[in-house]
Amino acid sequence: MTKWDGKTKGSLLGYKFFVFCIRTFGLRIAYFFCLNVSVHFILVAKKQRHGLMQFYRDGFGFSGWKAFRMAVSCFNRFGQTLVDRIAVQTRHRKRFTHTFINETALLETAANGQGGILLSGHVGNWEIAGNLIRERITSSINIVMLDAEVEKVKEFLKSKTGGPGYNLIPIKDDLSHLILIHAALKRKELVAIHADRVSESGKVIVKDFLGKPAAFPAGPFILASKFKVPVFMVYGVKTTARHYELSAKEIILGSEEEIAAQYVDHLETMVRKYPDQWFNFYNYYAD
Repeated sequence: MTKWDGKTKGSLLGYKFFVFCIRTFGLRIAYFFCLNVSVHFILVAKKQRHGLMQFYRDGFGFSGWKAFRMAVSCFNRFGQTLVDRIAVQTRHRKRFTHTFINETALLETAANGQGGILLSGHVGNWEIAGNLIRERITSSINIVMLDAEVEKVKEFLKSKTGGPGYNLIPIKDDLSHLILIHAALKRKELVAIHADRVSESGKVIVKDFLGKPAAFPAGPFILASKFKVPVFMVYGVKTTARHYELSAKEIILGSEEEIAAQYVDHLETMVRKYPDQWFNFYNYYAD
């Protein structure tokens, strides 16, 4: 079984270039350079390319050539979402539009002071979704993630864009993040967790995903089952050059296995609808 190593790609020089490009020339030119970088990346990042192509072959039944073309499209879309991630924290924010499917459910949860858990995955751009939820729903949103970005990159982005508009709960080996999650929920806040990547340790739940068995981390589903708060599946996907679609779907509470089944079923629906926004660049189905 292949597990994600918690590492992301992206150098400080690359971030500096795109921040400069966005601020000086605008989004259209930034997207143009992004395409060139994406082509270069798919040629040199063999491990990530092979993992992505295998996902398209095994999960969608694509031929080798079609899987390669989809992988190119996916890398390009991923680059665009990274540009958008920076752009929405600059003066270009007003150039982006969005729709929010079932926003009322989250508004009611926030209005009732209940707090809640948002389960998401690496489909689309969660950071844009998180910032929009902060703007439209509540300022009290926490995102649980492996703090994998290089510290210099984080400090640079914070100095240029002000940083993200949400609270980060880093996952740590000492499990201190569980205390922070519990505290946030007791404060009646929203806690967002990615539930589609298995790291080096921890219990897993195996479910059929696009016709093949895949492992999912059990932790998010155990939390969703144990805490008596509303649980939603939330995604933010790019539908046009400058438009994002956010969606929220409430989960029927039950055991961790029952919650995982609902999550995986919805994740499969999202991936089928937006196959070029699957941003897990490793061998997802490997034994």
